Amino acid sequence: MTVDSDLRQAKQPVSGALAGPYGHPFHPILVTVPIGAWVCSLVFDIASKIVDRPGFLTHGSAWLIAIGVLGALAAASVGLLDLFAIPTGTPAFRTALVHMALNLAVTAAYAAGFAWRQGDGYAGGQSVGNGQLTLSAVALAALGVSGYLGGKLAYRYGVRVAAESVQAEGYRSTRTTP
Repeated sequence: MTVDSDLRQAKQPVSGALAGPYGHPFHPILVTVPIGAWVCSLVFDIASKIVDRPGFLTHGSAWLIAIGVLGALAAASVGLLDLFAIPTGTPAFRTALVHMALNLAVTAAYAAGFAWRQGDGYAGGQSVGNGQLTLSAVALAALGVSGYLGGKLAYRYGVRVAAESVQAEGYRSTRTTP
């Protein structure tokens, strides 16, 4: 394969119905669910250390983690379809494998954190434990690294991004000159 054909292949969806149409993949919009849920869960964890009655924050944080895990599984399913469009043996493919591995590790860490919290019974209305807070913070930091790699895939390598000729349509003037 040539670089041009590899690039064209990486821009096309493997399955349009599941992965999203050309130039508008579903993976980037789905990742907002786990990212938002997990950031909020960390905010709740920290807040549980500050307020007088932290039970509602500890409980809410656990459920935000669960929502994030479910959202991550949805994002991973379409992200895997995007991975299949990237030619193997390329820097983009290697970056995508590291991105995927980090995301799987982060999701597993949050799933374990959720189970840990369930086992503690939300600590009887107490603030979140230091170990659980640390696990969430480290997992969120790893998610940030993975997000950087995801951005590199889209913005540097153009994975699932429309070709420049298609993008140019958005910059053609619709005004007529007198």
